Amino acid sequence: MSREPRVVAGLGRPETAQETADRKAESSRVYRSSQTFRNLIAALIVTVGVVAVVVLGVPRGQVPDRPAIDVAAIAADVETSMQRAALVVEPDEYWRVNEAALSGGSTRVWTITLAPAADDERGFVRVAQAFGADVGWAPQVLDGMAPNGTTTIDGREWDEFDLRGRGTANISYAIGTQAGPDYILLYGSQSPEATAELAETLSAQIDDLEEAE
Repeated sequence: MSREPRVVAGLGRPETAQETADRKAESSRVYRSSQTFRNLIAALIVTVGVVAVVVLGVPRGQVPDRPAIDVAAIAADVETSMQRAALVVEPDEYWRVNEAALSGGSTRVWTITLAPAADDERGFVRVAQAFGADVGWAPQVLDGMAPNGTTTIDGREWDEFDLRGRGTANISYAIGTQAGPDYILLYGSQSPEATAELAETLSAQIDDLEEAE
């Protein structure tokens, strides 16, 4: 026995075949839309979770200190190359060595760059040993500046280059002295007092360079 078509509430009559098809299509659309929204929320939750794991999983702490530069070892290589003694700066607790290298050009120069060890201190001093040079070499690294005075440090006379009135950004003060065939120049942005103190620690080595001439 065949069943009578079901009367649909709101219509007061059975659905037509087209109405049934339209209703099922709409139900499917609503279901798919709800699934898409749920999938989107789930994807967002997973993404946030992954980001949280990555952020929390990254090790925290201070940036490791740069490895110390072995000035003595590099100076030994310079001495072998130049067949002449090279200055060795032994920094105290105030200084750290940022760079030490032999540069080429018409004048070979052994350079040691120092900066204050404290993070809140600024400035630098570069210790340069220009092989086979004299005071005439200094203006090449001092913006053309010639000595404008002298100062005595530990009994030795040094040429003085005071650039503070010239508005030079990187270099404000320098001192230089002849050490046998080489010219020693300390220059940078530190105070005359700090530069002189560093020069004093090099006095014995400079005397040795002069005696070895």
